[in-house]
Amino acid sequence: MGQAAEKLAMTPEEFLEWETLQDERYEFVDGEVFCHAGARKSHNLVAGNIFGALHTFLKGSPCTAFISDMKLRVDAADAFFYPDVMVTCDERDARADLQLEHPTLIVEVLSDSTAAYDLGRKFEYYRLIPELQEYLLIEPERQRIYHYRKSSGEEWLLRDLLPGEPLPLSSIGCVLSQNDIFEGVAIP
Repeated sequence: MGQAAEKLAMTPEEFLEWETLQDERYEFVDGEVFCHAGARKSHNLVAGNIFGALHTFLKGSPCTAFISDMKLRVDAADAFFYPDVMVTCDERDARADLQLEHPTLIVEVLSDSTAAYDLGRKFEYYRLIPELQEYLLIEPERQRIYHYRKSSGEEWLLRDLLPGEPLPLSSIGCVLSQNDIFEGVAIP
């Protein structure tokens, strides 16, 4: 997520206005602003590979994939984020221009500095989105995928994929290959 720029007493509306004047991207949680730092090559490759595969798969469907520059508003948490990749199938998001609010799928590519936050507090906020069905956490350097899926009982189930195992995304009816996800990423 990055480091807190400073504790600011901003409303969400003030944040949106302030952010338009900034050179960098920022995330906002309950009045606190965080700089969204740059990412490693492996991070960008994985996010780009997933976005490309989802974009191609979703052509002609009511769903759309977005990459890291699209803002996500989590109204129930008074927060704004920039997920690495997200998919929405909601008509309300189809009419939106600057921010989405109803994604079906969110993907975060992990780094050493963001892993604990993406798995902990950020996932807690994301779970407040009623339409969210799946959450992926991907570790490029270890080539690991953690797939969270909401059950019909509203519980979140974790599937820790084995190397090479296909990734079924039931919320959009797609199966991704790990070879495609990690294409171009060197194993350390």
